[in-house]
Amino acid sequence: MIKKLRIKFIMLSAASLLLLLVIIVASSNIINYNELVKDADRLIDVFADNDGRMIGKKRMERRPIPPEAIYGSRFFSVVVSPDDEIIAVNKDNIATVDEKQAGEYALLVLKKNKEKSFYGNYRYLIRKTTMGDNLVVFLDCEQSLDTFFDSLLVNCLISLGGFLIICVLIIIFSKWIVRPAAESYEKQKQFIAVAGHELKTPVTIIDADAEILAMDIGENEWLNDICSQTKRMADLTNDMICLSRMDDNSAHFQMIDFPVSDVVSETAASFQTLAKSSGRSIKTDIAPMLSLKGDEGSIRQLVGILLDNAVKYSAGDDITLGLERKNSSLVLTVKNSSDKVTDEQLKQFFDRFYRTETSKASGKGGYGLGLSIAKSIVEAHRGKITASAPGGSFVQITVILPIN
Repeated sequence: MIKKLRIKFIMLSAASLLLLLVIIVASSNIINYNELVKDADRLIDVFADNDGRMIGKKRMERRPIPPEAIYGSRFFSVVVSPDDEIIAVNKDNIATVDEKQAGEYALLVLKKNKEKSFYGNYRYLIRKTTMGDNLVVFLDCEQSLDTFFDSLLVNCLISLGGFLIICVLIIIFSKWIVRPAAESYEKQKQFIAVAGHELKTPVTIIDADAEILAMDIGENEWLNDICSQTKRMADLTNDMICLSRMDDNSAHFQMIDFPVSDVVSETAASFQTLAKSSGRSIKTDIAPMLSLKGDEGSIRQLVGILLDNAVKYSAGDDITLGLERKNSSLVLTVKNSSDKVTDEQLKQFFDRFYRTETSKASGKGGYGLGLSIAKSIVEAHRGKITASAPGGSFVQITVILPIN
């Protein structure tokens, strides 16, 4: 449990940190990119105002742009008629594009029907001339884009490095952070183990003395109550000892192949009498000839716990037990009718000592340890156990066990 808690803490911390870094890096680079586009648009507007040519001193004074930015820019312009005929090409301020390429670029961007956008490394602007032609101005932004992407790469690498370093620190300090919870859990385990063993002896003695007394004085109401309550105490102490062994990894499971279909069928048959005495019946749908590599005794205990729970707390006479194979796993389901169960209650079904208000009021005994033991058995077999309430009137326990 503590190991899972530590893993959850590490994963949550790492995910939160990663999300924060992504937001910071993305926000800063989006801002930088928008600034790059704004600077390019200011320059290209200047060139478009001057009919796609280098600006003179008088026109330059109209916009707050440094002369170095204007005279150091590489751009070209193309005038295209409404019939897509190249009328004029001005490439005095660029050497990497010839007139044919410039015309092709202009015709391609005109088909996009976007007044202003990027075409490769070029930022372009389309304007209508006084003659009704299309003036297309291209500004070479390769250097600015290279600088932006280099900065983006550096930011990502620095953020990734920082993320990894902090993740290492989280892993190192997570053990110290969860230590209070670990100590509390360890004390709980020790209490359960000690209480279970200490209670077992006096309960056994009381039960034996009651049986001897019953032999002397015969049937007696008070002795029956003593025997009934000592049985409940014995069941509780056995459950507590079982849990403590599993917590300490001292429950030694013999993982061997065994016919799980037969085991489930035999366990279900042993509960039929108990179910009938409670006015219920167990309907089974067990696929034959299924085998499982696991501990046969603990699987019997698992099925018994689920059926005992279903018989005790069923709100009607419908109890179904199913076993089938799905791919490389076995699926065991126990379903019984029930009063309304909330999602919050379902989440606590496998918590120790948890019982719903309905089960407490029913007076049917139980201490809320059965499903906890069932969960421990399933986890020891590397499986998964879940509770659901399909339709709201049934409770279904589903166990998925890997075959090997």
